[in-house]
Amino acid sequence: MAGALTMIWGIAHLFPTRNVVRDFGEISQDNKHIITMEWIIEGVILIFLGVLLILVTSISPMAAVSTAVYWSVFVMLNVLSIVSIFTGFKVNFLPFKLCPVIFTISAALILIGIIIK
Repeated sequence: MAGALTMIWGIAHLFPTRNVVRDFGEISQDNKHIITMEWIIEGVILIFLGVLLILVTSISPMAAVSTAVYWSVFVMLNVLSIVSIFTGFKVNFLPFKLCPVIFTISAALILIGIIIK
């Protein structure tokens, strides 16, 4: 579930990229490229984390490397959640406010999976 939720949220990041950049108004072309790059990178990272969780779980969930992946993604999602709380959560745009919630839910699901494994 954590992998699917993370991957879906990553995919959801990719679709509004053009609108997000446009909403910044009149900024330089370089700044538009930077915002586009950062927005796409976050989506791709989330997709990668979700796919990684799904792969290790489907191949060998009890392996030591799988446990290392679970903990690594758990930490990464919590870091992203903290960054989102101090940055995007302050923006008056619902998807930004959902990021820390979704990251934390995904991390909690991973932790539950580690505990009951």
